[in-house]
Amino acid sequence: MRKIIHVDCDAFFAAIEMRDDPSLANRPMAVGGLAEQRGVIATCNYEARAYGVRSAMASAHALKLCPDLLIVRPRREAYREASQEIHTIFRSYTDLIEPLSLDEAFLDVTGCEHFAGSATRIAQDIRRRVWQQLRITVSAGVAPNKFLAKIASDWKKPDGLFVITPAQVDEFVLGLPVTKLHGVGRVTAEKLQRMGIRTCADLRARNRLDLLRDFGSFGERLWGLAHGIDERPVQVESRRQSVSVENTYDRDLPDLAACLERLPELLQELTRRMARLDSRYRPGKPFVKLKFHDFTQTTLEQSGAGLELEDYADLLAVAFARGKRPVRLIGVGVRLIDSRNQAEQLRLF
Repeated sequence: MRKIIHVDCDAFFAAIEMRDDPSLANRPMAVGGLAEQRGVIATCNYEARAYGVRSAMASAHALKLCPDLLIVRPRREAYREASQEIHTIFRSYTDLIEPLSLDEAFLDVTGCEHFAGSATRIAQDIRRRVWQQLRITVSAGVAPNKFLAKIASDWKKPDGLFVITPAQVDEFVLGLPVTKLHGVGRVTAEKLQRMGIRTCADLRARNRLDLLRDFGSFGERLWGLAHGIDERPVQVESRRQSVSVENTYDRDLPDLAACLERLPELLQELTRRMARLDSRYRPGKPFVKLKFHDFTQTTLEQSGAGLELEDYADLLAVAFARGKRPVRLIGVGVRLIDSRNQAEQLRLF
């Protein structure tokens, strides 16, 4: 029995924009292209959604629905940086992570030892840390498989957590509309409705062989989902780029000396995480990251530098000098070299 968490950021691009510019909050706003350039909405906040504005909608149409809508241009680098921070939090619990986009992922925490293996408490802690570190909210779903975890994460959006225990699966699935099933698009949903199938309970009433006849191999999939069955494993990224540790402090660290005092405990945890890596990886460049009290941040790495305390202290000092402001987050890490890929490149050469 797996323990799967699906984490999905709430209005991710819009949330980053509102965090960095508080004047955008509490008014309808969206991230996307300009209407006069035939732009499209990438995402919007919940104030805009109340008017019917949605992702992938033409910006011109969105403005007709909500004339007061403010559309800002995307800042992709800011979103990538935030996504990397969130995935660093994920990796502190498990290496079994399947990213679906910048702002959502599946986590398999079946073998996780944190919180005595409680997937619910792990999800709660992830949500707490993302808010503390990035000042944006995420919703999470916990379930025995990916299909149900993804549905659960949407159940109490925004800023929600919904748990489906193994004992609750059967009752929960019975009432699900077939439109919620993974892989059921508009055409399949219309076909099911013409057959009088609107819920998973209706699907269960159908003979398994009849579903195979009517839908081919997908009929088998439909039958399984209607019974809450989804055997798909979490598909892990094939190669890790780095390993790191970050901590956001309850009180800003006022100066460099206060930051240096925190280094030993961070490096101890980094050493433990590096020890868990597959033997194919070896350490490359060390790096440090600082996020200042105003949410500006800087990252510094150096080729050829060592991985000892004094090496990270030197990097930290240079990084701090770039801002010279109170620090709310310190991160330390190391880029990874994949010896298997390196050997393959040499062989091809």
